[in-house]
Amino acid sequence: MDFNSILFQQADAGLRLQALPVPDFFTDLSLDKIVATVIAGKEAYDLAPFFRAPLDDLAAIRYRNEIMRDLDGGVLIDHVRTFAQAMRDMRERLLQAEKLYYKYQKQWWFLDAVRAYCDGVTAFARDVEAAQPQSAGMSAWRNYLASYVQGPVFRSLQQQTAALMIDLAAVRYCMHIHGDTIEVLPYAEEPDYSAIVEQTFEKFKLGAVKDYRVKFPAWPDMNHVEAQVLDLVAQRNPEVFARLDAYCESNKGYLDAVVARFDREVQFYVAWLEHLARLRGAGLKFCYAEMSDTDKSLRSDEGFDMALAYKLVQDGTPVVCNDFHLEGMERIFIVSGPNNGGKTTFSRTFGQLHYLASLGCMVAGSRARLFLPDRIYTHYEREENIKNLRGKLQDDLVRIHGILQKATPRSIVIMNEIFTSTTTQDALALSRSVLEHLIEQDIIAVCVTFLDELGALSDTIVSMSSTIVPDNPAQRTYKVVRKQPDGLAYALSIAEKYRLTYALLKERLPS
Repeated sequence: MDFNSILFQQADAGLRLQALPVPDFFTDLSLDKIVATVIAGKEAYDLAPFFRAPLDDLAAIRYRNEIMRDLDGGVLIDHVRTFAQAMRDMRERLLQAEKLYYKYQKQWWFLDAVRAYCDGVTAFARDVEAAQPQSAGMSAWRNYLASYVQGPVFRSLQQQTAALMIDLAAVRYCMHIHGDTIEVLPYAEEPDYSAIVEQTFEKFKLGAVKDYRVKFPAWPDMNHVEAQVLDLVAQRNPEVFARLDAYCESNKGYLDAVVARFDREVQFYVAWLEHLARLRGAGLKFCYAEMSDTDKSLRSDEGFDMALAYKLVQDGTPVVCNDFHLEGMERIFIVSGPNNGGKTTFSRTFGQLHYLASLGCMVAGSRARLFLPDRIYTHYEREENIKNLRGKLQDDLVRIHGILQKATPRSIVIMNEIFTSTTTQDALALSRSVLEHLIEQDIIAVCVTFLDELGALSDTIVSMSSTIVPDNPAQRTYKVVRKQPDGLAYALSIAEKYRLTYALLKERLPS
């Protein structure tokens, strides 16, 4: 059947993911924290590379969206978890086989690993068929799996495994122990003396008595005596153990490559949906974004910073959601307002929404209409690096110049408080120059700044501001709304810097 990957439509897509570096904007947008939280506990699947590879094709994004819809809230995800457990059981048995020393014991663990694989795949094929998936990806997987389990290779493997386990379980033998000598003899229908002894002494039991029976150890390792006994048993049953030898040799490559790839890749969806379940429990909403690679009109309702939200939910603190939209020729958000009012969080939310949507993930909010960028560029404040011998302003200029050189009309640029190390007049002139370039290139951008004047630079710019409680200017609402600049953002910043805000003056002056 024509199926290769549950993550990628193209057969060769994703094959070089391991070489992809962590995008340089991950830290700025707190995506590193989001991904670390999502994949925690699933280290065996090495999911991080999948979160470093955004898609550049709308059809590929829809492919993942449809699969996630199949898995979200239905029985199919439970079947996937059951299958994943069967595959983990298989891998644990293979790992145990590698750790063991004695030949026949290693072979038994290998045989049991294949048994776990066959049982898991067979059950999953039945469960996926019953779930009737609607997505193209899951439907193709269902068809592939049905064809695979009905094919001659898998059926032969399943039959060989079952028959060999039955035959090994049927092996019977007797041991004659005399001093330090053990003799392995053929089983001659001798009675079960343990049952006879228990029955004989049962009549002498009065009330609760101590159990003197010896329990065999539960660990898988064999000692040298047990291994020699097993070797003698194999000599007395050469046919079945010869089949075990041949089975292990001929089925070394039993694991189907497509099944193994699915087992890893499907955890991308499972991990994401499990993370969303934690946040949904706090009443937060998620949606599938409407994506376009041509229309730059944007909208997000009830969006939020997922990294911050996870921390707040853990602390039992409410999460503040924000809306934004761009229409017509609007391209750039200028975000101003008092310190610690949610401006940087808004910029991170904007970047997270676009990046996570480009992975085919559900995104924060009740509704989202987003643009598919070719690249996201961010400029957030950095600590001065003594190695490059550049001052703060020069470093800002070098970094922003690099962004403007590489950014295309399909890029998204996010800048957070640029040129803060120079005078207001110089910062205003430099910022205008940067924005004029972005406007000329028709680039979608977010600029967090104290320079309110930038909000009136062009019709392509939308001014937004973080808000405060009207009766208490010191209290932030963390809501960022469309609002014309009022000239107070920089003044509030200066007042806070010199402890001249209303709240701080009340603390200092006697009543």
